[in-house]
Amino acid sequence: MLWKYGAIIEPQMRQNEEFGVEKESRKSSKVLISKKQLLAMIPLCERTIYNFEKQGKFPRRIAVSSRKVVWDLEEVETWIDTCRQSGPATRPGMGA
Repeated sequence: MLWKYGAIIEPQMRQNEEFGVEKESRKSSKVLISKKQLLAMIPLCERTIYNFEKQGKFPRRIAVSSRKVVWDLEEVETWIDTCRQSGPATRPGMGA
């Protein structure tokens, strides 16, 4: 397996990319993003993301080793879309 643009890519898929052939299986493969990539997408601190995960308000991280965690890009994008659709967040002290 290889990492490319934050995704794990199987060797067969890599060969197909080199020849410009896109397989149907590529569409069903998951794209995983690192913590650095996640923080570039989501304007929250690490602790807030961790708290949201524990509360079930954010997609769970996937431990790929004892020192490396990643997130499923599709789940994160779905969370972003859900936040957009829910409207503006309420601000403390501003009334509802």
